[in-house]
Amino acid sequence: MDMYDKINELYDKRRKVELGGGDERIERQHEKGKLTARERIDFFLDDGSFVELNSFIEHRCLDFGMEKGSAPGEGVVTGYGKVNGRIVFLFAQDFTVYGGALGEMHAKKIAHVMDLAVKNKAPFIGLNDSGGARIQEGVLSLDGYGHIFYRNSIYSGVIPQISVIMGPCAGGAVYSPAITDFVFMVEKTSQMFITGPKVIETVTGETITSEELGGAKVHSSTSGNAHFSYSSEEEALTAVRNLLSYLPQHNEDHPPKLEVESSDDDFLYDLLDHVPVDPSRPYDVRNVINEVVDHDSFMEVQSNFAKNAVIGFARLNGKSVGMIANQPKVMAGGLDIDSSDKISRFIRFCDCFHIPLVTFEDVTGFFPGIKQEHGGIIRHGAKILYAYSEATVPKITVITRKAYGGAYVALNSKAIGADIVYAWPNAEIAVMGPHGAANIIFAKEIQESENPENTRNEKIEEYREKFANPYIAAANGMVDDVIDPRETRVKLIQSLEMLERKDEERPKKKHGNIPL
Repeated sequence: MDMYDKINELYDKRRKVELGGGDERIERQHEKGKLTARERIDFFLDDGSFVELNSFIEHRCLDFGMEKGSAPGEGVVTGYGKVNGRIVFLFAQDFTVYGGALGEMHAKKIAHVMDLAVKNKAPFIGLNDSGGARIQEGVLSLDGYGHIFYRNSIYSGVIPQISVIMGPCAGGAVYSPAITDFVFMVEKTSQMFITGPKVIETVTGETITSEELGGAKVHSSTSGNAHFSYSSEEEALTAVRNLLSYLPQHNEDHPPKLEVESSDDDFLYDLLDHVPVDPSRPYDVRNVINEVVDHDSFMEVQSNFAKNAVIGFARLNGKSVGMIANQPKVMAGGLDIDSSDKISRFIRFCDCFHIPLVTFEDVTGFFPGIKQEHGGIIRHGAKILYAYSEATVPKITVITRKAYGGAYVALNSKAIGADIVYAWPNAEIAVMGPHGAANIIFAKEIQESENPENTRNEKIEEYREKFANPYIAAANGMVDDVIDPRETRVKLIQSLEMLERKDEERPKKKHGNIPL
């Protein structure tokens, strides 16, 4: 046998691995509306950039018939490539091989490429499509999951980690995506759950379909476990590429700056049309965000979950920022348990990766109610305070209308570390709204008055004039400047430029204890 024979043997073996579970199973994958692992990688990465690793790894299981069957590539494709010219590491589970089930060597492949990602300081992406643990391998499968979970946790905040759910993801498998920074799901073809419908029916008697239990719609709107949901695999993978364009490669890097066409006039003439002066009238804060940031640059995160808060990435003069805003058209923009969790985790992600925070504040307070109080709104609301206080990235707040009570303090006030706070001239900054305050402060006068309703209205206006304005806060240094709303974009760009070299330390410690 000469060298050419050896080379041909190599290519034959490689072709066998690349075929995965074979033509019939590939066809079944396509019939479900799903791409194969390799098709996903080819679509996701820059053309011709994929380099595969460990393609010849094989399992060591000799039980339950496993000694007779082969598992090409061990049911997972791993390696590295480029997205928009920047290196990323990834795995893609291959459902055509044993249903993508995870065994000892499958996990070893994933752990190896995760370690390489950290050594080379590059993002890590997991394309999940698996029936769960490979039961034939018993506890070795569980140990394999443990090695992955450990790395997800230890590498959190070191490199960006993104999970894309492109099929089933059940049992212990769901904990890896849950630890990663962002979870993408594909509608109708992906599900996540700890226990499946059959087990639930057996244990509790409840009947439910896989999609109703753990589909993309449920996790992107009700549970909040998914950050993004798309109708096709191609859309989801394109969105991951877009998300990466806002992020640095690692925690010592800074996000890439895009070249933008310079504008002679950043004065926002149309902005006033989006925000009613009447503090009780709703509006869509996304119109304000889109007006202020670079054109078409806002990428909303968790858009269908806790809609009373809006978070996402955008660019200002080509530079990445994390946007956080109250949404007055939902629950009057009040903060509740879910929005507190949504906001605080986003703050902490941005702080990990040097992404400045811009907060648009229009908040009546924390949402009242027995369900909220008993659900732990105190603990959950405290997460926002903790996350803003802990963050050392540039932090800028714009108070557009209302800033009342504890919610004013929580949403990046000067007291908890804001670098710059701007207020529009119509802003109301107070312990509570004028209606509630007047009813308490002037209760006796209103009660003893000949016309209580007129007196109440007079006192509400008196309170609004005296206290519910931005100038008292500005006089006391809690607001840096009261600005013309149309100058908001210019002021934010100037402030971010000023804060570019911000360097702030926190007391040395192992880590704090966030109220989870």
